[in-house]
Amino acid sequence: MGNTYLILKSVHIFGVILLLGNLIVTAWWKLMANRTKNPSIIAFAQRQVTLTDFVFTAPGALLAILAGDSMAYNFMADSWSIEWLTWGRCLFIASGIIWISILIPTQIKQARLASNFANGKSIPDEYWKLSTRWNIFGTIAVVLPLINIYWMVFKPI
Repeated sequence: MGNTYLILKSVHIFGVILLLGNLIVTAWWKLMANRTKNPSIIAFAQRQVTLTDFVFTAPGALLAILAGDSMAYNFMADSWSIEWLTWGRCLFIASGIIWISILIPTQIKQARLASNFANGKSIPDEYWKLSTRWNIFGTIAVVLPLINIYWMVFKPI
């Protein structure tokens, strides 16, 4: 096992920190921006949500997946038969499906709307409806990988 395993584990943890750190901080900043009801602040925050997903969330998820699977396939026999690992993978996959199918398209629509009200125009009702959807599904998509921390650390099964 040795150094290769520990390097992979470190990369995996770093990826998880990037991923979850950005998800939590992004949600906070977006929530705080929306509370201002200021079109310019909201438009700026919305652009940053999209940008930080490309800069931090996607690379963090990629590092977590690549390093995690490398550890599983190289250092564990039949890793899909290990229940805690399978639960972790399934939760991560479920979160990814929510991101790809709901959250990213919602963010793109919000970003397009925000570019129209960035200069102080009124915020359309559609933006707020999309924001509610983003908040609900975003919460679910963040809670799922947080539950993974339990599965990865305690390995209950």
